[in-house]
Amino acid sequence: MFQHFKNIDTAFKHIKLFSYLLIIANIATMCFCIYKSFDIVNQAQNRVHILYNGKVLEAIATDRKTNLPVELRDHIKTFHEDFFTLVPDDKQIDATVTKALYLADGSAKTAYDNLREAGYYNNLVSGNINQQVQVDSIRLDLDAYPYGFTCYATEKLIRATSTVTRKLVTQGKVSDLKTETDNNPHGFLIQGWEILQNNDEQVKSNQP
Repeated sequence: MFQHFKNIDTAFKHIKLFSYLLIIANIATMCFCIYKSFDIVNQAQNRVHILYNGKVLEAIATDRKTNLPVELRDHIKTFHEDFFTLVPDDKQIDATVTKALYLADGSAKTAYDNLREAGYYNNLVSGNINQQVQVDSIRLDLDAYPYGFTCYATEKLIRATSTVTRKLVTQGKVSDLKTETDNNPHGFLIQGWEILQNNDEQVKSNQP
């Protein structure tokens, strides 16, 4: 009889242990299912469907930090192209430079005012000079905020008789405005901008 009770007690302990293991397994399964559900929902929220030419295309939204260097370089490049790419037309110069000034603080406006007072833009118009700029590279410093940068570019002044090639180097810092607008689609602002170098490197005759 005592052996019978002992067997019952052992069986009860086994059942109790099995029940605990089953409860733990159920809790672990529930936690895994909840985690996967949140993960699936998060992935679904990051997927965007775009209708293009009658076709539905899927795009994946990413965190801004992932594309930060790309966005910073594009912002800096756009600013320099708008500020330095000029045609011999007063209204067009004002329009393009104004676009650039939306992307920078008062340091860019000061540089613009200094060039205007020195007669730089009048010389472009009177000399019928087209000014073009090509950004060659942009070096970023993402270790400190605001983000520092150095921009290396090639500038060309094209006259009817000659083309002057200049080496352009500028530097400054970029802060995040946290707000995007039509005039500033990336929501960045260039600060403390200055021209380090803008020297003639080559003069090429356009005469046959």
